[in-house]
Amino acid sequence: MSLLETITKASANKTHLTSDSNYPIPLNADPILLGLKPQSKISSLLSKCDDGWEISKLDLQIIELGQKFVKALKRKLKNPSRFGKIEFLEMLEGFFGSCGEKIGVSVGEDDGVEKLIGKFGSLLGFDALVLVLEGCVVLEVWEVLESLIVFGFVTPLVSGNLVGNLIVKGRSELVCLFLKHVKDVQLGDFVSILKYFLSPSREVYGSMVSLRKDWEGEVLEAIERADVKGIGGKVRNLAKEAAVLLMVAYDGFSANELCLHYLIARKDLDEVMFLSCVSKLNGEELMSLIRYLGKWLRKYERFPQAYPCPKGSSVLGLKACNWVPTLANVVKCFGLVVDEHFSSMVLQSEFHEELRSLERVANSLSSEATVCSTVTNLVETLKPELKGTHFHWLMSSVIQMNL
Repeated sequence: MSLLETITKASANKTHLTSDSNYPIPLNADPILLGLKPQSKISSLLSKCDDGWEISKLDLQIIELGQKFVKALKRKLKNPSRFGKIEFLEMLEGFFGSCGEKIGVSVGEDDGVEKLIGKFGSLLGFDALVLVLEGCVVLEVWEVLESLIVFGFVTPLVSGNLVGNLIVKGRSELVCLFLKHVKDVQLGDFVSILKYFLSPSREVYGSMVSLRKDWEGEVLEAIERADVKGIGGKVRNLAKEAAVLLMVAYDGFSANELCLHYLIARKDLDEVMFLSCVSKLNGEELMSLIRYLGKWLRKYERFPQAYPCPKGSSVLGLKACNWVPTLANVVKCFGLVVDEHFSSMVLQSEFHEELRSLERVANSLSSEATVCSTVTNLVETLKPELKGTHFHWLMSSVIQMNL
């Protein structure tokens, strides 16, 4: 049988796995693969089948526990009015406890469900994760949902309509947590989150105020670190850089705009994705986005010393440093907004004043970028020719001339 015939035959096979897979958990492949034996000894076959697929007894026991848990939880969620938060937590604790006994990992009396998720969350299969997420939303068990997100068990594959449900329930802190920890967020979720942050209702705005306090706490911590005497010069300078960056990101932004930082600062929000999001905004949302981006442009014009500080997170523990949109991000986003909605902005007079104001800021930043580019080119040209103290002295002189 040729390779093409083998592929054609396999693709014609209509047998598919159901969502309730027989192997819902990650398996250790090494002992399984070592036990495989060729089905046929004919060496000329392009496609060779192996026999001897057998998984360990322990894995089978864990899988059986998971399947029983899925059936029980599915039955309970059919009638949520008779299914409470306490019973839901007891079911989770019981499942994790049984898993701990099987694999020989002790479960302490003080270990809450959140801590058990960190230990045994990987043993929750696809179906179990989907049902647990549903239970968290229906029963409003937010602390368990938070742990699942933080430990990386929430992915687009299992999240379903999680973002939509969180928005309906006004759980802004969990929406931000979703942006911070979930990779490969789907376009529909990006659009929903962008609209939610640009035009929040009065009811949900209060849930965003607590996030403002989190940013304020990070700013104050950075300032305190910068004022501490007796620490190393490098650490203190790093704290000063982080303090400037976080103050720029915090001051003057409303609570919902601080939440918007988490979306704009995402590295995987590329031009195609952002353009698709922007195309779905209405006039009010578009104006809110332009004003938000305008605030950033004015901030970077006024505080040129504010620049990305990734070590503020890794060295000082100031996680907010990772979620401050860069000037490059802001300029890219603003350009895409103008490209997508140019005609409507020209025809609607309410956009004119805001755009005229931003034109001056853009011209100022462009002029500054031209000067910086000239200095950079000069330094790179002279670098191979000048060494030691003369080179550093010349660099300092050029920089002072342009300040």
